[in-house]
Amino acid sequence: MGFPNLKNKHAEDSMLSPAEFKEYQKKLGRYPKLDPPAGVILCYQTRLLEYFLENHKTTSVAGFTGELYLLNETENRVAVAGRFGIGAPAAVLLFEELIAFGVNEFMSIGTAGTLQESIKVGDLVVCKRAIRDEGTSHHYLRHSKYAYASKDMTRRIISSLKKLGQKYSVGTSWTTDAPFRETVTEARQYQKEGVATVDMEASALFAVAQYRDVDIGAVFAISDSLAELEWKPEFHLKKTRKGLETLRKVALDILLGS
Repeated sequence: MGFPNLKNKHAEDSMLSPAEFKEYQKKLGRYPKLDPPAGVILCYQTRLLEYFLENHKTTSVAGFTGELYLLNETENRVAVAGRFGIGAPAAVLLFEELIAFGVNEFMSIGTAGTLQESIKVGDLVVCKRAIRDEGTSHHYLRHSKYAYASKDMTRRIISSLKKLGQKYSVGTSWTTDAPFRETVTEARQYQKEGVATVDMEASALFAVAQYRDVDIGAVFAISDSLAELEWKPEFHLKKTRKGLETLRKVALDILLGS
């Protein structure tokens, strides 16, 4: 039996839509009475959200999963979301809420592990596609190995990185929602395929973006390594933190129309 259990489930209509949930929230008086920002930056690490709060004047917006802040100097065209959890299901829950709100452009930024010895901690990797090794994406699209970032957003990420003089690579990520079940056999196989990174959200976000017809791009700062077939965490290093700070600048540059 394939996954999901009901064959071709992705083609069926939903019993509950994000728009219906939005209307329910409105009835309860829990929905923001303001125009949606044009773009939202999704960030997963608390420290990354703190970079935004430390470097920008913001306005908090209630009514969504996690925390959402409008960046005031962008005239509220750009917002940043954080503290909504990690992994595909958590990210997609907020993603769907924001799409229903009327947001059309998204940047997903955060850390990832490297699978290749040539990619070091602190390096920046633009994710052009992701292996769908999580469950969420398969409820949205027919089964396939990969889900793809929006081509235009990927082009804009690369353009911004070049403009800012940043070194980067472009590659495929292995998205899994079971980080404590990553195996040596899997890591070795994906290394042979040239897969660059491992993350927990990209393939699901890419699939939902395709399903809902919105644009999303993703770029990672490398924080840990599986390249030697054992886990080497370096989240605490200065070069990891520097990579995250660079991602803040890149995401803001892109959504402001780089």
